Amino acid sequence: MPMDPGEIEKLIKDGIPDARVTIEDLRGDGDHYAALVVSSQFEGKNRVQQHQMVYQALQGRMGGELHALALQTSVPEKD
Repeated sequence: MPMDPGEIEKLIKDGIPDARVTIEDLRGDGDHYAALVVSSQFEGKNRVQQHQMVYQALQGRMGGELHALALQTSVPEKD
């Protein structure tokens, strides 16, 4: 069963409260998404650690309810 993009965003924000999350449905099928997640909690973490934080926030739905997620993570730009 496809996942709603709003649910993906909520899960990520619940797990990473300061995250700015942008979700894009890549194929219109509810199974293939791209996500951009920006959080100060990523500061000092490498890309793998950042992605692990997002996957943890998704509570095991990756590969199940959520078939594919093209993930980009970054820290907020400093003014």
